[in-house]
Amino acid sequence: MRAVVQRVKHAKVEIGGRTHGEIRQGLLILLGICPDDTPADADWLARKVAALRIFDDERGVMNRSLTDIGGQALVVSQFTLMASYRKGNRPSYIGAAGHDIAVPLYELYVEKLRQLTGRDVPTGEFGADMQVTLLNDGPVTICMDSKNPE
Repeated sequence: MRAVVQRVKHAKVEIGGRTHGEIRQGLLILLGICPDDTPADADWLARKVAALRIFDDERGVMNRSLTDIGGQALVVSQFTLMASYRKGNRPSYIGAAGHDIAVPLYELYVEKLRQLTGRDVPTGEFGADMQVTLLNDGPVTICMDSKNPE
């Protein structure tokens, strides 16, 4: 399971010209799922993201987590995170999980994040054509992979 986690001042996802999910200060999380991901991957990644200390404390040091600041998270499915660009110039997406695997794990990840933060977690719509708008704060962007926990 891969995530691109961006610290934002605000973010929203639109589908068909309508706002589907929107947050103020917090994290925009683009989430990609591969066929061998499991509920344990979703749990690990949700716990790690909720506890990431990437928000400033009173001294301006990145020492607070999403839960510490009472921030929000917006989760958007992003199968292109699983792209392979090894051969040629057209990425292959065969490394992305199909709907039967990805949708339940996506929903589980969102639910775990809700439990950990104690807040509603707006989302995009799995498989939809979405437009994401954000104001990256910092910028702070972290790439995470449950198969390569660094």
